[in-house]
Amino acid sequence: MAIKYEVKKVVFGFDKTKTEKFVAQAKVLGMVEFKTLCEEVQKVSMAPRGVVKMVIDGLIDTLNMDLDKGYSVQLGDFGCFRPGLNAKSQTGVKDVDANTVYRRKIIFSSGSYFKEMLNKVTVERLELGKGTVVKDAVVNPKPDGSGSGQGGLDENPLG
Repeated sequence: MAIKYEVKKVVFGFDKTKTEKFVAQAKVLGMVEFKTLCEEVQKVSMAPRGVVKMVIDGLIDTLNMDLDKGYSVQLGDFGCFRPGLNAKSQTGVKDVDANTVYRRKIIFSSGSYFKEMLNKVTVERLELGKGTVVKDAVVNPKPDGSGSGQGGLDENPLG
């Protein structure tokens, strides 16, 4: 497997000189719809599509209920879901209340299955507008998740 990326021009807000920089940005090549996902799981698990859909729907409903209660939910080697939020900082303790929260979110932390996959994944440049792949970098992350710097990359593009 390879993660595809495009080169994107950016200007960082903290850069007073407003110098243009270039950065690799992951490129998602499409979306797998829920129906298609159920069909793919059916083929792999040999369970009927209706049963797969029923189980996944039940999982989503249960995740929703548990996250709503404030629990984090561990799904084995798949990963863990937990509720989270972003809030504006305040100068005093009494100034912090629900009105300072500006974003509610679900945070997913990948489990060992996906971490192992990311340790083996390569990175390929996708030429803008052409849809062609240029094999210019192979990243072999160290076990701690940091990049090796191979292929001219100084940072770990896998995050």
